[in-house]
Order: sequence, then structure tokens, then C-alpha cells
Amino acid sequence: MLAFLYRRTLASLGLLVLISGICFLIVTLTPGSPFPWGDLNPQIAPSVKEEYRKRFHLDRPIHEQYWLTMRDLFTGRLASMKDGRPVLAKIAERLPATLQLAGAALVFIYGFGIIAGIHAARHRGRWQDRALTFLALAGVAVPSFWVAYLLIIALAHGLGVPVLGTHTLGLENADGWRAALDHLWHLLLPAFVLSLGGIATQSRYLRASMIEALREDYIRTARAKGLPPSAVFYRHALANALRPLIANLGLLLPALLGGAVIVETIFAWPGMGRLGYEAVLERDYPLLVALNLITAALVALATLLADLLHAASDPRVRLT
Repeated sequence: MLAFLYRRTLASLGLLVLISGICFLIVTLTPGSPFPWGDLNPQIAPSVKEEYRKRFHLDRPIHEQYWLTMRDLFTGRLASMKDGRPVLAKIAERLPATLQLAGAALVFIYGFGIIAGIHAARHRGRWQDRALTFLALAGVAVPSFWVAYLLIIALAHGLGVPVLGTHTLGLENADGWRAALDHLWHLLLPAFVLSLGGIATQSRYLRASMIEALREDYIRTARAKGLPPSAVFYRHALANALRPLIANLGLLLPALLGGAVIVETIFAWPGMGRLGYEAVLERDYPLLVALNLITAALVALATLLADLLHAASDPRVRLT
């Protein structure tokens, strides 16, 4: 175990260095001005521009810019080009909202995905299975932003139900269960939109895994011993069919963090995805680099956790 963790840590660190370098090159080589006031503003004195360039290391060669940016990031001195605040402080403010959204989406994915997969496997080849297959394909094919706009139009414009932001206007400072329920309502809708693709894929994974498990010898032995069909299905087949879903956790988090950029922007959810969208529009290079690096670190950590959980749940899996 310790040897596996050591190798994975070294591999993850090397991958993070590569990702940070690629991201830095893409961001800094993108055409356009890094100055918030633009290049052609005659009201800005050349001395101000030069001081700004030195502050963000724009006067150095690109390889020196990269190392100085990484140094400032890991020492907490890297500042945003927009407002001069430390980028780590800005990300720390938005990270809890994104983790809330991703956590709620995971609950939807595993909750509805497991229910749909079990129902499809139990009614294999029947109309229920075909209907769930159609819904799964639609969940993968339909863009999340389209579903989000339809829900906003139906609920906000059609029924007058507030769906944007984290709280209803006027309830920001409310106390007790009323504020908690209001926040939960604003969380559920973007989390559901973010989870649609994951629900579809996880239900199909579980269906296929259940059908394969029901063909195994231990299932025939359990049936021959006279166990009830429900006990054979849930206690024996389902327990083994759920293991691949644990391994898929490492694949779900990158999709959730990537989809959060769109969902958070549409629903005005103040998370890292929306912060990244704003940073792109404002050409905030330091913030973009820090966001990409932290997102990559979260994905690497989730992948490691998924591998450990998979090995713990299945004795046949060995960590190498």
C-alpha cells in the first residue's frame, strides 16, 4: 500500500507539473492584451504599464514567467490581475460552493443511476428496459445547458419560482430552517442538471454489470440452494455488480468539474466554474492558472480515492 501511494504521488506530481505548464502556455500565448485597461488607452502612463508588467512578471521570458508564477502561487503571493487579491483567497471563497454542487450531483448520480440500473436489469428486454435505455441515451445526448434553460424558462418565467443564485432575494440573511430549505432548493436544480449525463452512464454500467453477475456460477448455486429470487438478486448479484461503479468515481469528478463551468454560469451559482468563466472573460492569467492546477489536483485526489475504495471493496483487485 505504501509503495503504491508513493508511486501514485510521484506520478500525480509529475502530471500536475505538465498540466500547469500546458495551461500556462495556452493562457499566456492567447492573443489579446493582459492589461485590464487595454493596450491603446492613452490615459494610462507608460510608467504605470511598466510597473504592472513587472508586478505580474510580464517583462520576463516565458519560462521565467512560469517559474515565478508557480513560486508566487505556492507561497500565496500570486495576485489576481483584476483586483489584486490573492488568487488562493478568491478560490477558497468559491470552492465550498462547487464542492456542494458536485456532492449533490454525486448523490443524484448514484441514487437515480442505481435505481434505474436495477430496474432495467430486472426487466431486461421488456418495455421498462427499453424506456430506460432511451432515457439514458437522451441524458447523454442532450446538452446540459439546453435542459438548464428549459427548466429556468418553465420554473422562473412560467411559474415565477426563483431558481438562480444560492438564495431567494430577500432571504439571504434569514435564519433557521427557512434559509436552509431555500438554499437546498437553489442547490437541487443545478445539481440535477449537472448529474444528467452521469445518471445515464451509471445506470447503463450497472445494468450491464448486473446482467453479467446473474450469469455467474455463484448465482446458480444460490438459486439451487433455494434462496428467494429477491435475496439472489440483491444480496448476491447486486453486491458484486456495484463494484465497477466505485471505480467510476475517478471518472465522474472531471466531468462534474468541467460541467460546473456551464451549469454554475447559467444558474448564477458562485462556484469555481463561474469564477473560471469570469477569469476567461477578464483575461485574468494568474487566476486561470491557479484554477486549472487546483482542479487537476482535485481530480488526481479523487482518482486515487476511487482506486483505494475499489481495492477495498473487491479483494481480487491488487494495487500495483
